[in-house]
Amino acid sequence: MSARQRFGWFLSRGFGPHGWGHPYLDWDYRWQEPALYQQAARELEQAGLDLLIIEDALSLGNPETLDLRIRGAYGGPKHDPLSLAPFLFAVTERIGIIPTVNPLQLPPYQAARQFATLQHLSRGRFGVNVVTDVGSSRHFGEPVVPHDVAYERAEEWLDGVRALWRSWRPGAYVGDTASGRFADGRHLDRVEHRGAHYDFDGPLNALPFDDDSGGEPVIVSPGSSPRGLAFTGRQSDVQLALAPLDIASLRAYRRRVLDASAAVGRDTPPAILFVFKPVIVASSAEADRLVAASEQPDDETLRSVALAWSSDLETDLTALDLDRPVDPAVFGDHVSRGSLDALRGPYESFAAATLRELLVPKARLGRITDGSGVVGTAAEVADHIERAGSEADNDGFIFSGDLHPVTVHRMLDELVPILRRRGILRRPEIDAPHGIRSSLRAP
Repeated sequence: MSARQRFGWFLSRGFGPHGWGHPYLDWDYRWQEPALYQQAARELEQAGLDLLIIEDALSLGNPETLDLRIRGAYGGPKHDPLSLAPFLFAVTERIGIIPTVNPLQLPPYQAARQFATLQHLSRGRFGVNVVTDVGSSRHFGEPVVPHDVAYERAEEWLDGVRALWRSWRPGAYVGDTASGRFADGRHLDRVEHRGAHYDFDGPLNALPFDDDSGGEPVIVSPGSSPRGLAFTGRQSDVQLALAPLDIASLRAYRRRVLDASAAVGRDTPPAILFVFKPVIVASSAEADRLVAASEQPDDETLRSVALAWSSDLETDLTALDLDRPVDPAVFGDHVSRGSLDALRGPYESFAAATLRELLVPKARLGRITDGSGVVGTAAEVADHIERAGSEADNDGFIFSGDLHPVTVHRMLDELVPILRRRGILRRPEIDAPHGIRSSLRAP
């Protein structure tokens, strides 16, 4: 019996036009309404997944890339995932719901109160995926700050949120019906914060957390830059890890996160869950054919790849010459260093390769069996997941895709039974504890 791992789903398009550009759009779900997400969330919970992380972007993009981001619904529109969370809690019992939140959008006091409310409403199944993108700063009257400063601001924001959560010290909540004493104000902290980025006072007008409410909401973070990993090491319960999925890369990335956690003296490091978008096919022969067909991508395919990357980078790669190097000056200071590293791939600098050479590897597919990609049968994908646990001490994976029932079933229908039979994936009705923290800690 293999060791259990943790699993989640990353709703990569966010609360946006699911199915757009795909044949299954004609299933006629309305992405603006909750039924689509509720159905998929129930099925993810039935599968035994621990987490559902909802991507978000606050802005349609800068004026230069506005049309680029919306013409294919890559970058918008997106509705507020915090508002979607209660609809998902209402139809599920165990799975954690983790919307993406940018410190730009909510001041610490409002964030602490809103998050505490959702944690109590869900009995411990709420979390926050903290991102530091500054491309939307102008919508909030904030200056665009450099990458590392955005992390400093996020640290101050999250420290403030936690201080407010903890402003009800032990003994503040009494709840004694016999005496009629609900709370004791002598045990409340005033929390007078005057910082580099935020000024606010407490105490928080929300109940503290206890075992029944699941403790504090879980904090997730995705950053892979040195500053992003330092944030994870100090602040996060879960690292949403973006890295190559071969065993050597998994080990190396895990070591970086664990070192960042040890550097701040944490006894319990964050759970490191790697984003995984397997392409599951019916046979090994079909996988080989699919990989061979992708070996020499044409210009149209490369333009499609460039469009997807352009949305993430808020930089129009489609307007650049495929056969010339990319000038790094086209990227703003706000662009994630992790995203730039991922685009550059194995090349030491952008000057070392043409745009075509950067995009071709991203258009090619590879076999899961040799570590060159993610294409394989359900059994082959399960083999890789099992090896990651035994050879890289992996905590788990976050599957990525639209939260459309077609996408969910295409990826998980055959894979879930295999993982369960091998003991890698828990059966929720038997052994899934209540609340995200309990789920992350459970064997």
